Amino acid sequence: MTFSAVLSIQGLLLIFEGFFMLWPAGFSIYYGDDDLVSILIAAGITLGLGLLLRLGFRFKGELRLKDSYAIVSFGWILAALFGAIPFYLSGYVPSFTNAFFESMSGFTTTGASILTDVEALPHGLLLWRSLTQWLGGMGIIMLSLAILPLLGVGGMQLYKAEIPSPLPDKLTPRLQETAKILWGVYALLSLIEALLLMAGGMNLFDSLCHTFTTMATGGFSTKNASIGHFNNLYIEVVVIIFMILAGTNFSLHFHGVRGRISAYWKSEEFRFYLGFILIGIVTVSIINTFTHSSDLFSSGRHSSFQVVSIMTTTGFTTVDFSQWPPAGQMVLLLLMFLGGCAGSTGGSLKILRVMILLKQARSELKRLLHPHAVIPVRMDERVVSSAIVSNILSFILLYIFIFISSSLVMSFLGLDIVSALSSVAATLGNVGPGLGIVSPASNYSSIPDAGKWLLSFCMLAGRLEVYTLLVLLTKDFWK
Repeated sequence: MTFSAVLSIQGLLLIFEGFFMLWPAGFSIYYGDDDLVSILIAAGITLGLGLLLRLGFRFKGELRLKDSYAIVSFGWILAALFGAIPFYLSGYVPSFTNAFFESMSGFTTTGASILTDVEALPHGLLLWRSLTQWLGGMGIIMLSLAILPLLGVGGMQLYKAEIPSPLPDKLTPRLQETAKILWGVYALLSLIEALLLMAGGMNLFDSLCHTFTTMATGGFSTKNASIGHFNNLYIEVVVIIFMILAGTNFSLHFHGVRGRISAYWKSEEFRFYLGFILIGIVTVSIINTFTHSSDLFSSGRHSSFQVVSIMTTTGFTTVDFSQWPPAGQMVLLLLMFLGGCAGSTGGSLKILRVMILLKQARSELKRLLHPHAVIPVRMDERVVSSAIVSNILSFILLYIFIFISSSLVMSFLGLDIVSALSSVAATLGNVGPGLGIVSPASNYSSIPDAGKWLLSFCMLAGRLEVYTLLVLLTKDFWK
C-alpha cells in the first residue's frame, strides 16, 4: 500500500469537509445561535490537518487496488471522526461516542440518532447534520473527483470502491466527467425538491435540511416528529416522489435529463423496484385497514409514506409504525433488507442483487429438469457473468453473517430480541429507525456505548457495501 497516496488524498478529503463545515456558520450568524464558535473551530481543525497532509505527502503515479480500498474506508472514518467535532465542542452532544455515532449516521446516510430533542439544536448544527448526509449520499470521494482533476491517477479504482453498485456503470469514458454528471443530476434534483417544499409551506431552512436528507436517503429531520410534524399531504407526496427518485439508479436520471425517458421503463431493475414498492404499499395498507381500525385513506397515506421511506432506506416517518399490527411491522422489517436500486444513494442489499439471486435460483431449478442445458442469468437482455453471480452470493452471505453476529452481540449487551435484530438491520441497511427501543418514537440514546460503536461499524460496512471495509481486515491486505 502506498501510504503517501493514502495520506495525501485523505488530506484533500478533509479540506473538502472543512470547506462544507463553514456553510452552517452563515445560518448560525443569521439566527444568532451559540454554535458559531464551535463550528468555526471544528472547520479550522479539519482544514488545518487537511492542508498539512496535502502539503506533507506528495504522490504522483498510479493508485494500486489496495490504495483505493484504504482511501475509501479511512476516508469515511475520518469524515465521521472530524464531523463529530462540531457536535462535541458545542456541548449539545457532550459524549464523544454519541457525537461520533451521530456523525457516522450522517455520512453513511443511516439516519439513526441519539438526540432525544432534535429541535433543541441550534440552526448551524442542524444544517451540518443534514449536510453530512447530503455529502455522504453520493460520496465525498465522488465529490472530489468532480471538482478537482487531482485524482485522475487511477481514479477508476476509487469509483469501483465507492459507488454503491455491484455493477458500476461508467457513463462516460472519462471518470471525472462521470463524477460531474452524477453530482450535477444530484444537485439539480436537490434544487427542484427544495423549491417544491418551499411551495408547500416549509421555510427555506427546513426545506434545505429535508432536501439534503431526502436526496441522500438519509432521513435526518429538523423536527422531533420527522415529516409527521408538518401534517401536510402535499409535503408528504413531494418527499415520497423524491425518495423514489433518490432510490433509483442515477445513470437512469442521467439518461432522463438527456431526454431518453424510455430508459426508465426499459430498465428491468427499475420495474422490479417500483413493483416491490407497490406490493408493499398495498399489503401494508390492507393490514392496517382491517386490523388497525384505520380508514382506507389514512391507512393508504401513512402506509405509502412508510413503505417508500423504508424501502429506499431513507427513514423519514409520519407515524410511529411500531404501533402498527405485527404483520405490518414484519413487512417493513423485510423491506429493510431490500433497499433501492444499484447506483442510487439507498443502502441495504439493493434490488439488483435480489433480482440476480432470484434469477440464479430459477436457473438452478431449470437445470434440475434439464441437466445439460445452458441457462445463463440475464439482466436487460445481457448475460450476467458467473463471477458477478458468485460475488453477489458471497456478498449476501457476508451481509447475513454480520447481521446475525452483530445481533447476537447486541443481545449480550442487554437488548431484547426485537430491538437487537431491528437495530442491526436498520444500521447495516442504512435505514435509521427500527423497532423496540429504536422505534420512531424513541432513538438510539439508551443503547450502551459498546453497542453504539458496533452499530457504527454496521453503518460503515453497509454504506461501503461490506467488501470495501472487510478487505482491510484480511491478512493478505497488509502483506
